[in-house]
Amino acid sequence: MKATAAVVAAHAEEITSCFYPRMFAAHPELLRVFNQGNQATGEQSRALAASVVAYAVQLIDPDAPPFHHVMQRIAFKHVSLGIRPEQYTIVGHHLLAAVGEVLGDAVTPEIANAWNEVYWLFATQLIAEEARLFQQAGVDPARPLRPYLVVRRIEETDDVVSLVLEPADGAELPEIAPGQYVSVFVDLPDGSRQPRQYTVSSTALGTRLQITVRRVKGTNGAPDGQVSSFLHDQVIVGSILEVSAPAGDFVVQSSDAPLLLATAGAGITTVLPIVELIARTQPQRKVIVAHADRTAQDHALRDTVLHVGRLIDDFTAYTWYETVDETDHRSKQGLMDLSEVPLPDDLQVFTCGPLPFMRHLRSTLLARGVPASQIRYEVFGPDLWADHAPSEPETV
Repeated sequence: MKATAAVVAAHAEEITSCFYPRMFAAHPELLRVFNQGNQATGEQSRALAASVVAYAVQLIDPDAPPFHHVMQRIAFKHVSLGIRPEQYTIVGHHLLAAVGEVLGDAVTPEIANAWNEVYWLFATQLIAEEARLFQQAGVDPARPLRPYLVVRRIEETDDVVSLVLEPADGAELPEIAPGQYVSVFVDLPDGSRQPRQYTVSSTALGTRLQITVRRVKGTNGAPDGQVSSFLHDQVIVGSILEVSAPAGDFVVQSSDAPLLLATAGAGITTVLPIVELIARTQPQRKVIVAHADRTAQDHALRDTVLHVGRLIDDFTAYTWYETVDETDHRSKQGLMDLSEVPLPDDLQVFTCGPLPFMRHLRSTLLARGVPASQIRYEVFGPDLWADHAPSEPETV
């Protein structure tokens, strides 16, 4: 392991880029489980490569950053997708075959056996954690999805729609921690089936849950998002969607510490449920909401967040837009800049948005003395934060 970890790391993305086509060719049914948008952009390959290498490094280097938080995030994602233990055998076979294909004769039987052991250590830990999460949620792993009826559509902006859903099977809504997400599976017009994860954007509805979907527009020749376009254009009141149990660890704990919710773009969907929770359970807690977007017209859920924020004793909101309307004298123009925003002591930070935004935000907060352990983040899509994270451990 020590002798080959650097070589595998150097070729990790090449290995995972080889792995996925191999696996899908042999098991096309898995195309219905993996996000093909992330496959097209290469994000899934990079995330898998980073995860496997990070796991291997922490096995052989006692000074390596902790890996538990990455393991937990992967396990939550797998539970929301209904990943089964037997699928790890398929993944392992094709991943190790890809290692041999890329590295060739350098992969001796000893090296192959070592990496096989690393994979199965990783896999068995995930399988155990996923079994625990299924049991904790009261979900049968063989039936991870439930039918939900669309009871309302709310056109938040030109490119953002909220869908209000209630269980169509007559059973109760599952317990949802503010900040968690669900997987939504849709059958597309071309016959394919695809899942996407969406934050539960409001937990105030009691017997219903709400997801808020931004239409993904392709750039640089890439196609528009298949699932987001389908949900915008095809799903109406009365439609049935298959939805997983809530998952994720981007959850605010009960505390008296001041809270900063810093988001950009679609990251705003994590803010409303957390503000609702604080207003309902700790209205005396100090809350700062900071959001960046293209324009005020693109800023989804803004009015709802401000309305709920009025129920909190000490609530402050800041906004930054690329383009500010002439009549808007509150918002700032440009990228989010927290350098001059008053920050109280013992601040807890929750941030969600594009990775460059979150890296910049984190650097600013560290420079202002906020400990890394007090900064938590959520990533939409494969978690590539590890590719660019500083050497100190992240809290997630």
